Amino acid sequence: MVIIVNSSSEEKFNELIDWIKGQNLQPHIVRGDFSTIVGLVGDTSRVDIEQIRSFDIVRDVRRVEEPYKQANRKFHPKDTIVRINDNVSIGGPNNFTFMAGPCSVETEEQIIGIARSVKAAGAQILRGGAFKPRTSPYSFQGLGADGIKLLLEAKKETGLPIVTELMNINHLPLFEDVDIIQIGARNMQNFDLLKEVGKTNKPILLKRGLANTIRELLMSAEYIMSSGNENVILCERGIRTFETATRNTLDLSSVPVLHECTHLPVIVDPSHATGKSRLVRPMSMAAAACGANGLIIEVHNDPPHALCDGAQSLRPEQFAEVAKSVRLICAATREANAGLESPIA
Repeated sequence: MVIIVNSSSEEKFNELIDWIKGQNLQPHIVRGDFSTIVGLVGDTSRVDIEQIRSFDIVRDVRRVEEPYKQANRKFHPKDTIVRINDNVSIGGPNNFTFMAGPCSVETEEQIIGIARSVKAAGAQILRGGAFKPRTSPYSFQGLGADGIKLLLEAKKETGLPIVTELMNINHLPLFEDVDIIQIGARNMQNFDLLKEVGKTNKPILLKRGLANTIRELLMSAEYIMSSGNENVILCERGIRTFETATRNTLDLSSVPVLHECTHLPVIVDPSHATGKSRLVRPMSMAAAACGANGLIIEVHNDPPHALCDGAQSLRPEQFAEVAKSVRLICAATREANAGLESPIA
């Protein structure tokens, strides 16, 4: 349920909030220039809408049918912008963020070299896997805690904030200096893990599961947000279908659909979606054209000898070309959108 309130009397507003709390509901407040939206989180089935309308400052009351509340755009009409540091923000119409780096951290020389290369090409965030979920138990599983240490060394050398995947609640203390915690596709519905990262104040990059719906992705985001952390970034990374030509099927239609449903930023992972380096550039450009707020791309200095997912990794010079192409698409898209907003002669 959403209550639209005139931004007038603070005293009357506080009376409304006290009444809401007295109904065992949690108010979620979003203040605007001319009105304030109060979302009611909890069981609203027994709430009398007419009683709410009796408050003088209430302009309108609407029921929200979707089960996700805090992630819902009806609760929060303006785009959420997740701030990583003073220089990097994700979300909104004027920010397009590049996250780039190797699938897995291998050596200090490797991660620092790649970090320098992707920063030079325009990446604002360094990605790298320290703990790696692998289909085969015999595949490289990552360096673990040592991998995080190497990522932090690369951050120190380049100034790039880092994003890496958390797989186990017990590893959370190791992520104290990590800037963005990634929840991978296989853990999208690991609800205990979602609740724990929801208790942190760190931005969370939440990847869509291999066979999960958009609604299920938003419900997973709701788990994080309902625990107190509103800094959630959604990631479309492809879903499993009957198609075998690519590693997964990149569902780019999810990007505009998510923008309609939620205020949270949406980025795209063309590397895991396609599984083939030659497809990363066209899918990156398409993601920018359909409204993605950013990309997360795998970059390796020597893909043929990568310990993990070399086939989908770009070389640094290839990433630079992708970034250049995507920036052109972003500029063209902004111009096209500006034209649509202009009056038609």
